[in-house]
Amino acid sequence: MLQNIYFGKIDELRLFLNREFFLALENFEAHFAVYPPKGFYKRHLDQFLSQQLRMITCITYLNFDWKKEYGGILRIYDYKDDRKFEDVIPNAGTFVCFRSDKIYHEVLPSTKQRFSLTGWLRKSDVFGN
Repeated sequence: MLQNIYFGKIDELRLFLNREFFLALENFEAHFAVYPPKGFYKRHLDQFLSQQLRMITCITYLNFDWKKEYGGILRIYDYKDDRKFEDVIPNAGTFVCFRSDKIYHEVLPSTKQRFSLTGWLRKSDVFGN
């Protein structure tokens, strides 16, 4: 099943990041995101101030035949100079990951409905959640 393949690949990524960067990632939370036409998300971090468990944001886009003129671009700001950024067109199959606690990003308005599977590799809190 496709779901099992996806979560298996995410777990492989988790193990790789733990091995290479010693991040102590333990679990993954995810949701299916639907942005309506004219939908957007203002610049933000994917980290809560009260609970700093999200470490790596993972986004998989599910939009077939997406054109740049539709908008809905993910804008990822440079960690050290937020005047610099990279834009990601949300084409189906595009996978993006970045530090949830350090990398500001936003979703620019789109003219069409836009779909993604967004998740976060997380550290465990003191209670093991």
